[in-house]
Amino acid sequence: MNRIRLYSFVAALVLMVATTLAPRALAQHPDAPGHFDFYLMNLSWSPEFCAIQGTSPQCAARDGFILHGLWPQNNDGSYPVFCSHEAGPRDLAKNLDVTPDLALLQHEWDKHGTCSAVGPERFFGMEHQAYRSVRVPAEFQHMERELMLPPAQILGDFYSANPGYPQGSILLSCGRNNLTAIEVCLSKDLRPIACHGLHSCGANVVKVTPPGTHIR
Repeated sequence: MNRIRLYSFVAALVLMVATTLAPRALAQHPDAPGHFDFYLMNLSWSPEFCAIQGTSPQCAARDGFILHGLWPQNNDGSYPVFCSHEAGPRDLAKNLDVTPDLALLQHEWDKHGTCSAVGPERFFGMEHQAYRSVRVPAEFQHMERELMLPPAQILGDFYSANPGYPQGSILLSCGRNNLTAIEVCLSKDLRPIACHGLHSCGANVVKVTPPGTHIR
């Protein structure tokens, strides 16, 4: 390959990478607190996380869905992060009942809570309210064996357990065809709403790891 062709190849490669990364670069950005469209609540399936990171504090208990966070989102798929340096709540430990990891709680406040414009005490109160508003289907409570289920069936079970939630308000996240989270879109006053700018898991079938399955 001569020098001119090499330069052309490198230039094309740089352009391709820049084009590929552009949407990701747009996805998260600092903004003034309160400038967002809705909340995305992430309910992490703890058994899947603990199957890989079994030494995390949240893995001490045999939990199912735990609250990962309540995240300000925008309809175009972007989301604000690290919006201010406001200090977190005086007592993070009182939130361990829904998010059993102090480091994660602090991270969630710093990255997402500071964008809510409601203050730390109110923000974590909203997290509790949102978390308790979702009913988990019976088959995901007290699981003892691995399940292989189509995402549509899991979502259907959640809609059946939460009849007031409109279609499109609940999403399923997966990684390597494993269930990783259920996500719920909520208005700023925590009413369930249809999601915008987000997509659900595209796998045909996902594995649901039961609690207590830790890979060291």
